[in-house]
Amino acid sequence: MLYLLSPYLERFWGPFRLFRSHALLLTAGTLLAALAVLLLLPKLWRFSPCDHGKAILGKDGMASAGKPTGAGLWVTALILPIALLVMPLSVPVLGMLLCLYMAMAFGYLDDRADVPWGQLKKGLLDAVVCLGVALFVWAALEGRVWLPFVKGEWTIPWWIYIPCMGFLLFVVMNATNCSDGVDGLTGSLVLISLVALATFLYVVIGYRPMAEYLLVPHNYLAVRWAILTMTVAGGFAGYLWWNAEPSKVLMGDAGSRFLGLLLGTSVLVTGNPLLILAFAPVVLVNGGGGLVKILLLRFFRKCGLDVRPPSILPPEMQEKRNPLVRLVQRVRFPLHDHCKKELKWSNAQVLMRFVLLQAFLMPLLFVLFIKIR
Repeated sequence: MLYLLSPYLERFWGPFRLFRSHALLLTAGTLLAALAVLLLLPKLWRFSPCDHGKAILGKDGMASAGKPTGAGLWVTALILPIALLVMPLSVPVLGMLLCLYMAMAFGYLDDRADVPWGQLKKGLLDAVVCLGVALFVWAALEGRVWLPFVKGEWTIPWWIYIPCMGFLLFVVMNATNCSDGVDGLTGSLVLISLVALATFLYVVIGYRPMAEYLLVPHNYLAVRWAILTMTVAGGFAGYLWWNAEPSKVLMGDAGSRFLGLLLGTSVLVTGNPLLILAFAPVVLVNGGGGLVKILLLRFFRKCGLDVRPPSILPPEMQEKRNPLVRLVQRVRFPLHDHCKKELKWSNAQVLMRFVLLQAFLMPLLFVLFIKIR
């Protein structure tokens, strides 16, 4: 909004022309969102529902019982006016922003429900917002994509682009949601990804000389989306201040679904959907590995193999089962549960080691995907 108002405000005072500076808007949005959430979230979370814990996970699962959850509603609500203030707005940007907040609203309503929503209901609602984002990104980019390791750009028709990219967004959003289970884990991992993506969108995709040097397509929308990405990163940095172990508040599905969809959308705005592998490797393995495990077990069952949980089988039957089934069932998902239960890592160890893995893998994969062309 400030970007659009700048030419009119400049008539009254010359320095108002600085509101056309994307760097200033990005910095202002990040700092304002961080301060707003840091200072105001403690006053708002008392209106949030309390977490019931997960008795099935034992002592660890019940550690969150009684804590306010669904704070993603308050964090994103505090971010919204700041984002609208600092972002140069357009129809595609507003459409993508609307879908992000729809995903947050669905997650919050699920958090508040006395009986958690079924997988079918959540899946259909997730599909709606993911397809909506894919539609607006296709309209903004006119269906253009580029890929790692090869030069050039391709235009994909809407009837291929929207369902394929909608499926990608669906996977990323649910992988991010499944990663939420250790204080600060999902927020920290996605925060690293968002800052890296915002830098790439601003410095490379949105800056023509750098884009031409790296042989990637330039896109004016990238700078605008980088401002939103960093503004959200600032807001969730303020949330992580209160979510650090032992946490005082949980973001719930409202926050994790919003973050997951924003992460996937930011990757689509780059024009290269495969960059999700470079910018969110640990999130995909930690949360998305469970989806792969379910598909594998269903495939094995179709093949006539016994895929019942090991806990209900006597030891002699476990030894006779197919080795591939035993291998798949040996690993728990989300992966942070496996690390806690099988490797005896503490929450602090899970957080630190996963963050370190993400911080090291991202630049290596980024160089591989971007520079080798």
